[in-house]
Amino acid sequence: MAIDMGREVTLEFIRVTEAAALKASRWMGRGDKEAADQAAVDAMRGMLDLVSIRGTVIIGEGEKDHAPMLYIGEKVGGGGLRDPKVDIAVDPIDGTTLTSKGLPNAISVIAVGNEGTLTSFPCHYVNKIAVGPRAKGSIDLNDPVQANLERVAEAYNARPRDLTAIVLDRPRHSEIIEQIRETGARIKLISDGDVAGAIATAMEDSGVNILFGIGGSPEAVLAAAALKCLGGEIQVKMWPKNDEERRKTLDKGYSEGDIDKIYQTEDLARGDSIIFCATGITGGDFLPGVRYEGNVAITNSVAMRVKTTTVRYVTAYHNLDIKTIPSRTEAREIEI
Repeated sequence: MAIDMGREVTLEFIRVTEAAALKASRWMGRGDKEAADQAAVDAMRGMLDLVSIRGTVIIGEGEKDHAPMLYIGEKVGGGGLRDPKVDIAVDPIDGTTLTSKGLPNAISVIAVGNEGTLTSFPCHYVNKIAVGPRAKGSIDLNDPVQANLERVAEAYNARPRDLTAIVLDRPRHSEIIEQIRETGARIKLISDGDVAGAIATAMEDSGVNILFGIGGSPEAVLAAAALKCLGGEIQVKMWPKNDEERRKTLDKGYSEGDIDKIYQTEDLARGDSIIFCATGITGGDFLPGVRYEGNVAITNSVAMRVKTTTVRYVTAYHNLDIKTIPSRTEAREIEI
């Protein structure tokens, strides 16, 4: 049974990311990213129990032996016989370090689609390039940085020096950064959170035109779901971090050709059933963060659907005197 990604179920998934963001926000700036992540995972997992789906976690916190909840392959949702089967990709906190340090742009994210629509990769990292709808069709991951920037500039009726590229601030990106600088383009370096970074390329008021660099493969699939809703584009290629990970990838049945293949947006998030929801944890360019005013917590979320390309922003006011969140760990409702 296929799921109808309508307004009602979309709101349910917003509640899932809201719960994770609310619990994570209590750890903002406290220097403990593990505790923040644990709180977000617990809340997200608890809320998923209330959604009428038979979900399988395609992208989550890791393999079963390394994560107690939201591990890859875990079954989530109400699980009724008539409930639809869906793929689920989650990142309870995209930006755990950002949250622990109180820095901008941490978000809680979920993408959902009919069974068989979301892709997972056998390696932790992929090489990525992403753009918004205005530059869709202008990128090629196999081409040099300069060639991509020139084509994207043409799509924007601009010059490369007028563009802004967003890149994770990592030593492995020193060559890419140098190549971008040689074109005269501007660079926005981010410490974490490349789901929000990729999405920024498709947001008109973000000031960002293109994303380059190597980042997490789960984040690439989540970004693909959002960019598909927004009409943007992402291309990725597996990036085994060492010979051991390359061997493990081959042992799982992938070929050298698979490792060298460019995966397009449609390869990562297939069909028109995809929805994407996110809630801000710390304030940033993409979404405002959780704000507390007296006995009220205010959250800001976004929901996107491929089927209609509708983008909805939801501001919610949570009464802390009565608001609770289901905790999977404690098997009860707990305060925020």
